[in-house]
Amino acid sequence: MAQGRGGLRGARIGAGPLGEPERGDLAPRVVASFWCGNGHHSQPSFAVEAVVPDVWDCPKCGLPAGPDRENTPAVESNAPYMTHMGYVRQRRSQEEGEVLLNEALAKLRGTI
Repeated sequence: MAQGRGGLRGARIGAGPLGEPERGDLAPRVVASFWCGNGHHSQPSFAVEAVVPDVWDCPKCGLPAGPDRENTPAVESNAPYMTHMGYVRQRRSQEEGEVLLNEALAKLRGTI
């Protein structure tokens, strides 16, 4: 039953040890700089033994970001989202679709 107290009984936030002493030391890290086409600058850190990627997604706008501020990576053109009907219309003409629809309706009605 609620007594009007906080949800954490017997524990105070920040009372215990947190971070490196409890979990051990962090791996050695290197900070890399990336710039996107909108001029956003991000600095993710990587483990020293990890390979730093050539392209990184900008956390602010989602554009590809590269290590060279003056020559940012080009945006890949993505095809717009298409529904199932969009793909069907891409493969078949209106007349072909009507023929298929009439065949399917005839099967359902039992006339074929």
